[in-house]
Amino acid sequence: MSLLTPLITSAGLIGGYQTARSTGNRQLGGAVLAAAGAGAFALWKRDAGTGTAAALTAGYVAAFGLSHPLAKKMGAWPAVYTVTGAVAVASLVFGRRR
Repeated sequence: MSLLTPLITSAGLIGGYQTARSTGNRQLGGAVLAAAGAGAFALWKRDAGTGTAAALTAGYVAAFGLSHPLAKKMGAWPAVYTVTGAVAVASLVFGRRR
């Protein structure tokens, strides 16, 4: 089982938020998020196929979107950590080699 994709997606979600927060530049945070997502997609495609890679990438993007309303209920960092954990688990379960 590869731990690389959960690490990449975690770096994208946590690092993207931290980058946007610390620099005040949301686009730069989005670039971190996008770069990690592209890297994860490539690995998921290699390991699990194109369809699974597309679904996992959609989940990654959805998690980013979900973190915003979730942050209003639980705070920004807890929301980021929650969606990051969910994406990491999904990557471990569905992103494995065929």
